[in-house]
Amino acid sequence: MFIMFFLISFLASVIGAVCGIGGGIIIKPVLDAYGGLSVSTINFLSGCTVLSMSCYPVMKAKSSKESGNDLGTSTYLGLGAIIGGIFGKQAFEAAARFLDENEVGVIQAVMLLIITLGTLLYSIYKSKIKTRNITNKFIFCLIGLALGIISLFLGIGGGPVNLVVLYYFFSMETKTAAQNSLYIILLSQISSLVNTLLTGTVPDFSFFMLGGMVICGIMGGVAGGFINKKIDSYIVDKLFAGLMILIVFICIYNIFQFM
Repeated sequence: MFIMFFLISFLASVIGAVCGIGGGIIIKPVLDAYGGLSVSTINFLSGCTVLSMSCYPVMKAKSSKESGNDLGTSTYLGLGAIIGGIFGKQAFEAAARFLDENEVGVIQAVMLLIITLGTLLYSIYKSKIKTRNITNKFIFCLIGLALGIISLFLGIGGGPVNLVVLYYFFSMETKTAAQNSLYIILLSQISSLVNTLLTGTVPDFSFFMLGGMVICGIMGGVAGGFINKKIDSYIVDKLFAGLMILIVFICIYNIFQFM
């Protein structure tokens, strides 16, 4: 089981770094489908892996001189996501207290299915959708707040939702959106981890598994960041769309598995 989890973490982190989706959108539903761990434990392990994976690409982007790395915008989004992440974490803990594991799993799988389908449809038709270019920093924070609530409740890091938001509201090009998405993910996941530690809601987990997944997340982030630099946005778009289709089928499987 350990080898399978490590492999999933590495491959998800590579793809996550290339597309800017963080890897949680892959790790969370795949581990749910694989089984063997509670929903809370999978959320925690996925979040820690996504946090480790996003560190390298973000540090590279911040040190880069490329003009496309609009991390100022993403900082305001990230600040909103930090606060939203706290609310999202609390919403998950409340659901876990009043519902059993399978019921929480169904809710997460259904929400993730809806989000993934919406993201897929947007990515297919985005060339026909007129984008905006918002500059109000207060609105940045509100959008980040919503992203944080969704991503932390689902335990996915928010990747695909982040990309759609950055495409539509800020007219970002694909690879620039991917870099900024990882920055938002890093801030929201740090908030989630600190909140989990301070509230004493850390679930049962294997330290060996956590360490291995974190290492694989870092390695995947490095490899994915390198690949992202070598390919053009057209390939990133195709990889992203193909991944969304795969996640849709995994979510459908998980819904029936948890019912």
